[in-house]
Amino acid sequence: MTIAIGCDHAGFPYKNSVINFLTKRGNEVLDFGTNSTESVDYPDFVHPAASAVEEGKATMGILLCGSGNGVAISANKHQGIRCALCWKVELAALGRQHNDANMLAIPVRFISRKMAINMVKAFLESNFEGGRHAGRVGKIACS
Repeated sequence: MTIAIGCDHAGFPYKNSVINFLTKRGNEVLDFGTNSTESVDYPDFVHPAASAVEEGKATMGILLCGSGNGVAISANKHQGIRCALCWKVELAALGRQHNDANMLAIPVRFISRKMAINMVKAFLESNFEGGRHAGRVGKIACS
């Protein structure tokens, strides 16, 4: 599986841990940055990652920032993206199962590195359940 990853300066401290976890599991990672804790504007890294998922260059995406809010809002501006902001393993799994989320936003300042990895694992291992959820997901796009 190919995974797009993007983060801002606040998310950077967890980025390499997430990449290492993904690559050890045999995934290819498209890293859209950033590459330090120097202050940056998160949309500059989120939009390329979201575009990679939207265009099929990546299967899913992982975004990291301080609160997770900015990256999730930016990603969700893309019509083909359903980015779930999560802070618990159960929410990451439900984002996939019930909302067919294709990107995960992680709030680095509010969870441990271990929790972030466990959320990524749950997100990638969960599948969309379809059924009653499919109709709801079908109503998300504005176009």
